[in-house]
Amino acid sequence: MVKTIFRKDIKNVLMQPDSRGVKEAYYLILAKHQTIFVVSAGLNGSEFNKTAGFISQTQGIQIYQCLNGQGLMLLQRNDEEGKAKEFKVMTLNQGKQVELPTGWAISLINIGKNFLVVVANINVDNSEFTTKPIEEKQGLVYYVLEKKGEIAFEQNSNYSVYPQITTE
Repeated sequence: MVKTIFRKDIKNVLMQPDSRGVKEAYYLILAKHQTIFVVSAGLNGSEFNKTAGFISQTQGIQIYQCLNGQGLMLLQRNDEEGKAKEFKVMTLNQGKQVELPTGWAISLINIGKNFLVVVANINVDNSEFTTKPIEEKQGLVYYVLEKKGEIAFEQNSNYSVYPQITTE
């Protein structure tokens, strides 16, 4: 099954929810034990297009592999009070594989000119995945912006703690 996620569906996690942007933000191709994310290129205001993000409570390791495009995988771990404790940025390009443990929030960001295509050994269309904590804070702790042709990070003012950004 293919699900289209429109800009209006992710408006509540954008830094500038009322700005112009990508109409069809991304597509989910759902199978029983696999999801393919197809993220459109472009900007929502000055923010790179992204997935809404979710937190997984599935048991075991999740494996994500980039099939096409250029992007970032944002990973955030919160404490029991919802404060951001860790924030990681992983660069994605064709062939890159990332293993993710349970309990982390994830969002995929397309920083390229073509579709970003990522396959994962998960089914995001079930109750083990939640977007609520991310929506309540209007996104993850940092937004990824385009500033003067460069990638920049801006703090989300809905958080009170801003962990150091680490890269892998």
